[in-house]
Amino acid sequence: MNSRDLSAVLAEQVQAAAASGSRLSLQGGNSKSFMRTNAAADTLLSLQEHRGVVRYQPVELVITARAGTPLTELNEVLASRGQMLPFEPPHFGPTATLGGTVATAQSGPGRAYYGAARDFLLGCRFINGRGETLRVGGEVMKNVAGFDLARLMCGAYGSLGVLLELSFKVLPRPECNRTLLLEHTEADALALCQQLRRRAAPATASFYHQGCLYLRLSGTEAAVSAAASTLGGQMLAADGDIWRLVREQQLACFNAAQSLWRLSLPVTCAPYPEPTLWEWNGSQRWLFAPSDSSGPERWAREHGGSATLFRNRSERDLPRFPALEPKLADLHQRIKRALDPFGVLPPCPYLPAEPVVHAD
Repeated sequence: MNSRDLSAVLAEQVQAAAASGSRLSLQGGNSKSFMRTNAAADTLLSLQEHRGVVRYQPVELVITARAGTPLTELNEVLASRGQMLPFEPPHFGPTATLGGTVATAQSGPGRAYYGAARDFLLGCRFINGRGETLRVGGEVMKNVAGFDLARLMCGAYGSLGVLLELSFKVLPRPECNRTLLLEHTEADALALCQQLRRRAAPATASFYHQGCLYLRLSGTEAAVSAAASTLGGQMLAADGDIWRLVREQQLACFNAAQSLWRLSLPVTCAPYPEPTLWEWNGSQRWLFAPSDSSGPERWAREHGGSATLFRNRSERDLPRFPALEPKLADLHQRIKRALDPFGVLPPCPYLPAEPVVHAD
């Protein structure tokens, strides 16, 4: 694996931007360009060459790597020791990096069963908007006293700092994985997933589309075999293929002429009035609708959730994120101003844009 530390160079670039009042656009592998939060910036700050595993402690189940480390390389290192990132982050391209995964808070099929990216992030090093390098958190699970700033970086889209190093808790790979295909109505599929949660069944991924529920079972051979025998259905031969395709949104059902909306909902939520694809026991649902539609946002709010315009079919338009409630928005704004007083880092997608303030 290539390894290169550009921390000092990146800090100098942020300091120069703060001095000139420039706004930076952060980029890793550029695999998630469709999720960009600002169309215009003065300077591109690339982290792709700032890469490499800094420390790996397989016995302690902890790995620390630089933000530009490709996910493919990181996964290979972990797989060589029979371990994995349990939240299974999507790549959306071969150049995906660890920093981009954290910045966009991307989690894959295992998120509802193992936890989200932020649940496994132990600590990080980052550069704030003044060009200062800070370290928060650590490399053990119980390392936080007070405000957990490291996890706040998940989903901040680089608005709070330029990520340099990230430490993650990892897990052993399951002894056995099997995928079942069961035919159910959407309501019955949602009910079955709830039953499996209550029974603590060894289910570690779910995906539903047009009457078909795909269910992954993971654990010991005995536990998986017993659960599969009870559930019935069809056993898929190429077990891992379906989850890679779901994770990367490469199934044919993800191709449509309209924009893709992501609905984040309580797991007990009833089916959407129109056909959807869903994962995570129904708490993450994908809907194709026009980008100017208000229906997904209104319906999600009415059912205790939120809607994000995830992939906008018009390349000129940005994705659209749900607005924060006033008190939460005020807290986010205060944190943003404390870490980025001159507005040189990308804007937070959940807050209105603020003007750039030149340094004294």
